[in-house]
Amino acid sequence: MEKRAKPAVVLLSGGLDSATVLAIARSQGFELNVLSFSYGQRHSWELEAARRVAQAQGVASHRIATIDLRVFGGSALTDDIAVPKGRALDEMGHGIPVTYVPARNTIFLAFALAWAEVLESSDIFIGVNALDYSGYPDCRPEFIEAFEKMANLATKAGVAGSQRLKIHTPLIALTKAEIIREGLRLGVDYSLTSSCYDPGSDGTPCGQCDSCQLRRKGFRECGIEDPLRYPDVQEKALP
Repeated sequence: MEKRAKPAVVLLSGGLDSATVLAIARSQGFELNVLSFSYGQRHSWELEAARRVAQAQGVASHRIATIDLRVFGGSALTDDIAVPKGRALDEMGHGIPVTYVPARNTIFLAFALAWAEVLESSDIFIGVNALDYSGYPDCRPEFIEAFEKMANLATKAGVAGSQRLKIHTPLIALTKAEIIREGLRLGVDYSLTSSCYDPGSDGTPCGQCDSCQLRRKGFRECGIEDPLRYPDVQEKALP
């Protein structure tokens, strides 16, 4: 009788980073249970990207949890706040940008934790990155370590000692170019992904938000053309 692969919960936004993390989890032999969120984001095109990425990578299951973080607002991704465009690299490296969604990764990991307990899974994968110039506090290693410790105190399985949860962050210390190279090695089709904070209704990326610029910089450093099509706007020359 064939042994079942270990189940893992993989957070998938449909972006470049999470698509790469999904491929990494697959390469490690996990059964892929993918979790995405409809959280009131203005860039909901990412959910279509998540569906395409999940299908392409042959996941075991894909759930989309619906929550509405617009009730709190406070972010350019969930509120009537303009998404910054055309910022230079040094601007991105200072302070926490308005695209930060308050407590988003804490909320997402809590949902992943609940599903992992039901699946009797000890493994959660998330594509946080501490070198992405974002300044997001919930992408730091110390946040992940603290959440993992809390998670093992918060579940029935953890208290009973039958499960020790591990949060995997394989991208946390990689540059965008390194992430892209790893994804390409694992066969990720980046044309299926969506990284833009303010895409058009058909998913066309703006090319000027922080996420677009960092993505384009990563592909440029790899010497590879980004498969996404951008509007005819001048890209900020990030070093």
